[in-house]
Amino acid sequence: MYKKLLLIFITMFSLTSCSSPQNEKLKISTTTWIGYSPLFYAKEKGWLEPLNIKLLHVTSLSENLYLYQAGKSDAFVGTQYEYNILVKQKDSLIPVMLFDRSNGGDVIMSNVSVEELQKSEKTVDAYLEMDSVNNTLIKDFIKKYGLKNKTINYINRDQTQISILDAKNIKKPTIIATYIPYGIALQKQGFTNIASTKDNLDLLVVDALFTTKKVFQNHKNQFTALKKLVDDALAALEKNPKEFYETVNPYMLELSYEEFTNSLKDIIWINKKISAELERRMKESSFPSRHLI
Repeated sequence: MYKKLLLIFITMFSLTSCSSPQNEKLKISTTTWIGYSPLFYAKEKGWLEPLNIKLLHVTSLSENLYLYQAGKSDAFVGTQYEYNILVKQKDSLIPVMLFDRSNGGDVIMSNVSVEELQKSEKTVDAYLEMDSVNNTLIKDFIKKYGLKNKTINYINRDQTQISILDAKNIKKPTIIATYIPYGIALQKQGFTNIASTKDNLDLLVVDALFTTKKVFQNHKNQFTALKKLVDDALAALEKNPKEFYETVNPYMLELSYEEFTNSLKDIIWINKKISAELERRMKESSFPSRHLI
């Protein structure tokens, strides 16, 4: 801990000795996702304040985008799908830090089986956050399982609203695009996983931190220091997962320790060196890697 505090204060000193943009607060917006838990750990440990970094926590992928679009945050976390939406509006937007790759953490859930969906003549309700990777997840699922001829009623809700749905109160066939930890809450309310980024859907979902080139250059020391803290947080997770869990659990919908550790199996950390295969797939997804720390 002494070494950690020393590192933070050294970094803080280097920031205050730089040009004025480096002295400004860096605001980063994030959502509830197990892959972003290193950020929550760093915040709870008090590591972000000396670096003049403020973490803005929201519960919706859409809200996260709107917050950034409105200029309320300087950088945001998300997937390459949200990035591809925003880069059309801000062509200088770049990914600067990788967190994880979904390996079952993004799921399609339902109150019926895939076979029942395929045989049903009824309209299918589909709950999702429209301006997010949820949309791609749903479309890929519909294509893969031959549901294009079905009448789909798309219902745009944030994950907090979706997570309170109760299967026993729903009569129509329903599908839900969601992710950890919200999927665990939905399982307890009677929904089952029918597809995921691990088992049935060949989607690449990569989580990263995004900002513009200008903001990155103006706050490069802070971003670099944050990358080190994320790596340190993951080292803390490996060394003492129970302590890590207890620190971040308020951000994880109060998952049990067993649920939390099981959820970690549904992502692959990619904060260190990435494979050539992953880099190839990232390029295919129009995900640039040039500025990654």
